[in-house]
Amino acid sequence: MELTVQTAKPYRILLERGLLAHTGEKCAELFPCGSRAMVISDSNVFPLYGEQVMDSLKQAGFLTTSCVFPAGEQSKLLSTVESFYRGLAEEGFTRSDFIVALGGGVTGDMAGFAAATFLRGIDFVQIPTTLLAQVDSSVGGKTGVDLPFGKNLVGAFHQPRLVLIDPDTLSTLPDTYFADGMGEVIKYGCICRKELFDSLLERDVKEHLEDVIFQCVDCKREVVEEDTLDKGRRMILNFGHTLGHALEKLHGFSGLSHGEAVGIGMVLIARAGERAGLTAAGTSGKIVALLKKYGLPVASDWSMEEIAEATALDKKSAGKDLRLILLREIGDAFIYTMPHKNLISFLKP
Repeated sequence: MELTVQTAKPYRILLERGLLAHTGEKCAELFPCGSRAMVISDSNVFPLYGEQVMDSLKQAGFLTTSCVFPAGEQSKLLSTVESFYRGLAEEGFTRSDFIVALGGGVTGDMAGFAAATFLRGIDFVQIPTTLLAQVDSSVGGKTGVDLPFGKNLVGAFHQPRLVLIDPDTLSTLPDTYFADGMGEVIKYGCICRKELFDSLLERDVKEHLEDVIFQCVDCKREVVEEDTLDKGRRMILNFGHTLGHALEKLHGFSGLSHGEAVGIGMVLIARAGERAGLTAAGTSGKIVALLKKYGLPVASDWSMEEIAEATALDKKSAGKDLRLILLREIGDAFIYTMPHKNLISFLKP
């Protein structure tokens, strides 16, 4: 399966089992033989796939090196990216060379940010190995790191040159990581693919996994092409994220995964939309049923006041207003602007 994202510099998304072994030949279609390639990965993923990817790149004629960091959201820091810069500088990387991001969303975000900022921008290739990264974060060019007071507050838009999705990498994922990715899959069903949402309820996702990944990526492609810099319609991709990011912050970016937090955020915002008469009655119940089917939480112990307070630095704010993503119904999302001061009353039952 293949898609092309028509941004300022178009790039291909390839979806195929066994694709990891062909990394070198796919990169050779874009970069000249003899270019340097740095594989950036984490301590969980590199032992599984790093050698295979590096061997493929070497066989294609690339001068290959690697940089491995401790796995986990806690590593998503400027200091980690600085270690990437050091490696790139020591290896003599130039603008004709490229980075390969091998791993999940944390790896892709940080490796992409390093690519966006080293020498004011070099190319990079995304090889997502988690469900969350395959269906969402590897496409669209959002890169960045966390700060102590908020998630993804420092970053840049920098589109990859190529995205290689190999569903075989999901076979090594622990169940919790697969469930984490399902939070984003369900989001796509909520915002723009009702038929995907219904199919997830009726069938087990693993029965049609490649089609599910393709549908999510195709939805994101459509939205990114329309709004590359996230100033308009692309914001619908953040359904559940305003409250989800707040919950991640309240948990200190540990103990509650991104997909779990987004799932809870979707439930809370859908219920608020129903109470306000903006969302069709029963919508939140359908979301709850689907999240439970795939082992995701649907509630939080934090108060609405605490959650609202933790949204203070949300990137979808505009002055004193907050742009929330709501659903009219499953498959139909829209942007709803309200004063930030009204958020608590909007969320409270």
